[in-house]
Amino acid sequence: MKKILAVLLGLAIFASLAFAGGKQEATGQKATKKAAAQPVAITLWTKEGEADGGLQYVKALADAFTEAHQNVTFEVVNKDVEALREDFQTASLAGSPPDLLWTVSDHAGPFTTADLIKPVDGLFNLGQYVESALDAVKLNGKTWGVPISNGNQLMLLYNKSLIANPPKDTDELMKVGKQLTHGDQYALVWNQTEPFWLVPWLGGFGGKVFASDGETPTLNTPQMVATLKFLHDMKYKYKIIPAESDYNGADTLFKEGKAAMIINGDWSLGGYKKALGDNLGVARIPKVSSTGMWPKPYTSGVFFMIPKDLSGAKLDAVKGFIAFATDKANEVDMIKKLSRLPALKSALDDPVIKSDPILKGSADQMLVGTPMPTVLEMRCNWDAMKPEMQAVLADKKSPEDAAKAMQKAAEACIKSQQ
Repeated sequence: MKKILAVLLGLAIFASLAFAGGKQEATGQKATKKAAAQPVAITLWTKEGEADGGLQYVKALADAFTEAHQNVTFEVVNKDVEALREDFQTASLAGSPPDLLWTVSDHAGPFTTADLIKPVDGLFNLGQYVESALDAVKLNGKTWGVPISNGNQLMLLYNKSLIANPPKDTDELMKVGKQLTHGDQYALVWNQTEPFWLVPWLGGFGGKVFASDGETPTLNTPQMVATLKFLHDMKYKYKIIPAESDYNGADTLFKEGKAAMIINGDWSLGGYKKALGDNLGVARIPKVSSTGMWPKPYTSGVFFMIPKDLSGAKLDAVKGFIAFATDKANEVDMIKKLSRLPALKSALDDPVIKSDPILKGSADQMLVGTPMPTVLEMRCNWDAMKPEMQAVLADKKSPEDAAKAMQKAAEACIKSQQ
């Protein structure tokens, strides 16, 4: 009887250690199969969409992990960035958050302030990741996410069949833009509904959204006025952009060859390579002629974030999946399939990056980017900038009045949270 009990005890211990360490022996998206353990269902929310193949990539990773760990299953749910933030906060307060997030660095601020996610220090070997990627999710001396990709910056993408060489500065942009805009074709498209696309130009005009303390909004400045006027001129003076264009509208025009250029992020490269093939080119957003400065898109990356109260078998499964998804083989696979720069140091040396002109262009744009603020006050800035930028682009408010309104709204928002 004692021998039987010893055998049963040994089996129970073996099953409980199935996920210990979270280390995966994997190549590509194939992982070594482990012994069966208790059923674990993981709900993963991701900001990746279908247009650029990102959602399919996440699902493929989840399926590969399930193939190796039959007891672990995934429900992968796509939400756009803003919906993911809002829905995660709501679900967490209701006590029913998802088990894992695949999202952007600027969510770290509101999620940590609301005490909704847990730090990842001690859970993973963070030394294997690029320091600049980790810095994007460091707050209060702790790290709040595991990086998947590095960059996430906007850049100029162009169709070589419509424009052989991209404009180097904004004077050239306006000149060639008028030549390229005719009928149902436009020189340039970008998401006119979100201030994320305003920020690079603000940097090119010498402006920032915060003072040196990193918390005081600086939206009512001559630099912001100049930026808003420039965006307004694109539409009404030079007429090189559509009258209206959200993200999907701009994306469709570029893929259909009805736009010579688009300003979009590194996350879109996979979809554009598929649509345009060798006709896709990547360059820096044109230098602002009046200042001689390069536009400064925000840089960060994409991260795994773990809900605060996740524990037990689900936490073990999540740790195992994160280790698997960010190992070298899968990071290189991500480079090939999505054309994103990896966050894993060892993957940066892979020949696939050095031999790819698209990735070289992406890395070149990242050199003049600036880290995205993750403080909670940044959410107030985003919310303040969005309606005012839209009002200027709708020709309903002057750049001067819009800048004043931005500042007032941001200050009121921050005050309400104190």
